[in-house]
Amino acid sequence: MRFSTFLTLLFVFYCAEAGALLVFAPWKPVWDRTVMLLPFQDLRALMLHPVVRGAVTGFGLVHLVLGAHDLHALLSRRKARADADV
Repeated sequence: MRFSTFLTLLFVFYCAEAGALLVFAPWKPVWDRTVMLLPFQDLRALMLHPVVRGAVTGFGLVHLVLGAHDLHALLSRRKARADADV
């Protein structure tokens, strides 16, 4: 396995992991408990607002799409190389 392929797979794994966390975490009860530990009342209110939760979820979706795009590009390159070798 080439080093660039390894780095691409590592990046795809990161995007999948971070994306899943960012998509689901804002809507779990642990988000509420963690936000309640923030020292500023206004920041707490902001972090609990549905628009902010949606923005974090959207950022997670961007991670998932970017990871899927890179994985598709990697698999396409490998298929093109395999077809060229035949």
